[in-house]
Amino acid sequence: MSAPQEPYQPGHSSLGSRQLPQQPPFGQDSEPAPFGLPGQPPPRSRRKLWIILASVGGVLLLVILGIVILVNIAGSATNQARGLADGFTRLVLAGENSRAYDEYLDPALQEQLSKEAFISGVESLEMDKNCKPDYRDLKVGTENGIKSADIAGLITCEGKVVDLAYRFEGPDELKMTNIKLRPAG
Repeated sequence: MSAPQEPYQPGHSSLGSRQLPQQPPFGQDSEPAPFGLPGQPPPRSRRKLWIILASVGGVLLLVILGIVILVNIAGSATNQARGLADGFTRLVLAGENSRAYDEYLDPALQEQLSKEAFISGVESLEMDKNCKPDYRDLKVGTENGIKSADIAGLITCEGKVVDLAYRFEGPDELKMTNIKLRPAG
């Protein structure tokens, strides 16, 4: 009877002391690659990823910048209109009607409404420094290079309320082109 055979082991042969050369595993060279470990692929380039991320970031930055500019322009026009209405109303409430007429009314409105008629009309409302304006509706716009601002609201005084409506227009400097001050009814 024959002796039991041992399982095959690489590098050992049952043919005696003669050894077979070892082969590298499939897909690997017998010599190491010049960079990195033997058989490792070169590192992947992420250049495309960074270009895409930079492009998306740039577009988002432009969108955000556009929104900020739009809000500031709209906010600036609204603030300018509110400032004009406040300045005019403050002068009227302080009794400086002549100055309010000269500084805020457009020349075309001054032709329609004399200074004397304006002053007597404002004085007939009997408003003073204790009255408080409340601008409830404020609309600004630009059409054909002419800016406009419509302001409406109330002036609340002790024991009475006055309706107000102002319209300011102009290409650069806004002047009052229409005014309504009358007791609320």
